Amino acid sequence: MLLLKMTRTCFVMTALFLFLSVYSASLWPLLPSKQLAQQHHLLNASYTKMVHTNKRFWEMLCQKVRVYSQAVMYSGKHNHNDPVECCLGKIKDASQLRQAFKLLDADFFNDSKILEMAKGAKELNIPIYRANRKLVARENGGLHDPSVLVFNPEWTGEEAQGAPKRFSCPTLSGIQKPERDEDIAFMNVLELGHLIQTKQITSQELTRIFLHRLKKYNHVLESVVSVTEELAYDQAKRADELLGQGIYLGPLHGIPYGLKDIIAVPGYKTTWGSETFKDQVLNMEAWVYKRLKSAGAVLVGKLVTGSLAYDSIWFGGRTRNPWNIEEFITGSSAGPAACTSAGMVPFAIGSETAGSITYPAARCGVTALRPTFGTVGRTGVMSISESLDKLGPFCRTAADCAFILDVIRGKDPDDLSSKDITLHDPFSVDITKLTVGYLEDAEMEVVQVLQLMGVNVVQFKLNYTVDSVQGILNLMMDVDMLAHFDEWQRSGQDDVYEAQDKWPPELRRARIVPAVDYLQAQRARGKLIQEVRGNFTVDAFIGNATDWERVCMGNLVGMPVIVVPTGFKSISDPPPANSRRRTTITTGIYAPPQHDHIALALAMAYQSVTDHHKQRPPIDDLGPDDSIPSHSELCTHQDNSVFKGFQDAVELEILEL
Repeated sequence: MLLLKMTRTCFVMTALFLFLSVYSASLWPLLPSKQLAQQHHLLNASYTKMVHTNKRFWEMLCQKVRVYSQAVMYSGKHNHNDPVECCLGKIKDASQLRQAFKLLDADFFNDSKILEMAKGAKELNIPIYRANRKLVARENGGLHDPSVLVFNPEWTGEEAQGAPKRFSCPTLSGIQKPERDEDIAFMNVLELGHLIQTKQITSQELTRIFLHRLKKYNHVLESVVSVTEELAYDQAKRADELLGQGIYLGPLHGIPYGLKDIIAVPGYKTTWGSETFKDQVLNMEAWVYKRLKSAGAVLVGKLVTGSLAYDSIWFGGRTRNPWNIEEFITGSSAGPAACTSAGMVPFAIGSETAGSITYPAARCGVTALRPTFGTVGRTGVMSISESLDKLGPFCRTAADCAFILDVIRGKDPDDLSSKDITLHDPFSVDITKLTVGYLEDAEMEVVQVLQLMGVNVVQFKLNYTVDSVQGILNLMMDVDMLAHFDEWQRSGQDDVYEAQDKWPPELRRARIVPAVDYLQAQRARGKLIQEVRGNFTVDAFIGNATDWERVCMGNLVGMPVIVVPTGFKSISDPPPANSRRRTTITTGIYAPPQHDHIALALAMAYQSVTDHHKQRPPIDDLGPDDSIPSHSELCTHQDNSVFKGFQDAVELEILEL
């Protein structure tokens, strides 16, 4: 009907235009010369205006005819069983698509081009999308078929020649086995290794201590998904047998540890913290698990990850902070942080895409390393973003972080991003030759201690002009995550996700990120890296480890940071007096990519003359004027797991006695 009206209007206007032209020409000889000139001028103006108007009407008519013909073509040929074709077949006006184009910030096309694009998408793009998904996206988690687009964080271009040179791990002497299991549980890995090597304790005895603590405190902290008891005793027995044969595999020989539950271990559930995958068993060995197993370490537990590696909410609850049991942990490596802090494991392996090592470590007051991107292989690990994901250790000391990194680093043949990165020995770094900057939010005790130890410390600010750092990381991370959980979203499993304000809305937004703008974000990332590299004029710098802008910048650049405990302060809204619950204070020591040894050396130097990292959280003893929260108080805090946890812990203790 609209086309008919427009056609009639165009013909009427054309006829009127021709009639007026002929009529005016016939009157010109009858007019005086002056009037003829005036009339000629007026008619020229009217003629020009009418020509333009008539031309516009004809152009509009032609465009509508093209639009209509394309719509008719869709409606005549579409497959009623295909939702995409059915939808396109109903479109008879580009305005129906224009609203969608606004969501892509691409509504600058005219109607004809929009329908042309819709036709091309139907005939060319969508079949390709579907074929690709069929090839690589049937399984969730990104465990197979990694992207060939590989991020390289290198600044120097220095390539490792052959196998990387291993660190010179320090040897201890004079370490005696404590009488109490509690004291053994809070020894660092080097000390425990000395006890095993000197046969003061067996790996099986040590494993029993940590299995007991995992069971005892898990009800309180909600930090363990699976206790791998059978596997642990088998590996501990093997470690003891090897030592009996005179074979010592190194500092991790017979040492218990935990893995974040996004890391696959055959025969045990790898739940990714999600109700959807809580019964999932992946019969594959993650590369990092292989490395630790070959070093003689003993896996005692799969530790909590936030659901699909987001924050600390998982299908079994939400992980709590050992230093303040009424407080939840922030960051998805909540289980590794809580268990290390509480003496449930001597060390654990966590992961970070955007703050999941730094935030939990800071909240729980443990030492943790986010290494240079690509240092540790990720085969067998659930993937969020192949250009951002990193694995790193949670420990009691920076020295522990150093030699655990030495064990797990190296080229993973199935992880295209991993490589034999050249790292110098952190135990051999002369810190007096370093210039270290400190930011405005640095913990000044660290600055002063290092200065007294001979480090040249200077005030510093890392400048760059890219002002969309947080947005770049969020956009890239969400799109990458959706590529690994495409089937999860398409099948509606996001509707039962544990935290509906987390992944579900983010990944829905990611669905409409244009590929062009994803690549523009990658280019902006490249610009950021260039600017950070040019302005990183010190050997390392000290600053807050949980500043969100810095977390995003560091992960985009691939920069290492070690989180170091530096003290404590009172909890907010504490009991009247004498509570031992505390808020931990930490700082971060940052180094350029592939200079993890610098950050580790500075952290080791600081910890050699301080004892903040040796403090124990008050899980069993909150203080004389602090009490286990009552049931009503816990209901106010939306969870009664602490009360139940202490009851269960007491009952377990009685049973074992």
